[in-house]
Amino acid sequence: MANDPNTQDLALVDRYWRAANYLSVGQIYLMDNPLLRETLKAEHVKPRLLGHWGTTPGLNFIYAHLNRIIRERDAEVLYICGPGHGGPGMVANTYLEGTYSEIYPEIGENEAGLKKLFRQFSFPGGIPSHAAPETPGSIHEGGELGYALVHAYGAAFDNPNLVVACVVGDGEAETGPLAAAWHSNKFLSPVSDGTVLPILHLNGYKIANPTILARLPNEELAHLFTGYGYDLIFVEGHEPQAMHRDMAAALDAAFDRIATIRATAKDDPARRPRWPMIVLRSPKGWTGPKEVDGKVVEGHWRSHQVPVSECRDNADHRDILEAWMRSYDPQDLFDADGRLKPELKALAPTGERRMGASPHANGGILRKELRTPDIGDYAVAVDRPGAADAQATKVLGDYLRDVIRLNAADNNFRVFGPDETASNRLGSVFEATDRVWMAETLPTDDHLAPEGRVMEVLSEHLCQGWLEGYLLTGRHGLFSCYEAFIHIVDSMFNQHAKWLKVARELPWRKPVSSLNYLLTSHVWRQDHNGFSHQDPGFIDLVAN
Repeated sequence: MANDPNTQDLALVDRYWRAANYLSVGQIYLMDNPLLRETLKAEHVKPRLLGHWGTTPGLNFIYAHLNRIIRERDAEVLYICGPGHGGPGMVANTYLEGTYSEIYPEIGENEAGLKKLFRQFSFPGGIPSHAAPETPGSIHEGGELGYALVHAYGAAFDNPNLVVACVVGDGEAETGPLAAAWHSNKFLSPVSDGTVLPILHLNGYKIANPTILARLPNEELAHLFTGYGYDLIFVEGHEPQAMHRDMAAALDAAFDRIATIRATAKDDPARRPRWPMIVLRSPKGWTGPKEVDGKVVEGHWRSHQVPVSECRDNADHRDILEAWMRSYDPQDLFDADGRLKPELKALAPTGERRMGASPHANGGILRKELRTPDIGDYAVAVDRPGAADAQATKVLGDYLRDVIRLNAADNNFRVFGPDETASNRLGSVFEATDRVWMAETLPTDDHLAPEGRVMEVLSEHLCQGWLEGYLLTGRHGLFSCYEAFIHIVDSMFNQHAKWLKVARELPWRKPVSSLNYLLTSHVWRQDHNGFSHQDPGFIDLVAN
């Protein structure tokens, strides 16, 4: 158990948070004068303002506090940023910790580097506004919301030393895939898997409306997530000093709870623990302008994107922007050369413990080649045409069974599917493994165990997301699904394909394993189910 951080420690964390906020605002607004060495002029501001501020200060707040936990406990943490619009925060934090400049040396840790950092954001020839593949530490862009938590669990499977801190935005928490993903804790072994620490970030609003979960009282939230199987810790407020104190205590309590679970799990590996979860309530657009043109901004949906606009043409708005940026006191954060001051630089972890440098966020680094048997050994003997009776997927099941056996030592291959492994004739895999299951087990159940290699849940979204998270962190797998129902994950496939396309253009991102599908019950064998199960269109989507 770590010592409670004192007031001086938290004052340093606050300054680090201010630095991340300053860099985030700078990316959205500035193309010159990055440290405000002179009065802000129209030509210092970007001609077109793009980006999202509202969620970013909360993401920066979480990142700064996770840095403290990592340093004090030598924890291995992967940060998954569910609110993809929080891209400026992810870039800012990886820059502050030094990872960004190591990968992109032209963005140096000095005033010239800051200018380039700001100018490239949402700028022609620059970088996207999301936590994109270009962003160190990211495996999840968040362009389409709903997949943060399922990716987090996919990353945690078979990674027993890893804690995946997954920030779930209250907007994306309204999506169907995210709502289903809370049940992933029923598939997580406290012995052989890692830990997912969900942090539900309730800042109150989507782009122009309140969010459902943010308008629920804590008692109702507690009932909801206790029902999902989590042990809730609430952190809420707006006054930074108190919030720093509460967040530090919450993370210490969560990591203490995780350590206790892991220490006792081997005594009863089939018992499902109640993993910790943090609910963070903070204002949308926290620390930004309170009002603009007489309208509320901080704590309102108006802070979602660009809180104060037209700063080139509107001098009053430019004054608001300058006052906002100076409120972070950049001279207290950066030295005369534009480098983060040493006492703040020391707050970041080092080496691969930096969340931006985690090898789990660049899974090709960790990837081991899959051991596979000779496919010729599984050939079906056909003496003459029409004389042999065999089932292709039964043979594939035998092959997958042996793949599981060959890779048992590495624990890096899983089979995913929505309750169809047996009906798809892949049942031979159960000669080598079981279905993963951490909920109640009855004597009549078949092949359920806490540490199986087969993952079945009646949600194509979860199967796809688990596999994506598993692949992106350096492992291998296969997803079997009825052909007519694989369309449920069409857009997830698109997102993953776009991620891979961009990642292939980045030399520092190492290749991950292929996304493998087995589509069954296809259109030519649907006499019994009829037209409802006939839809071969997924292959058209993949080809496109």
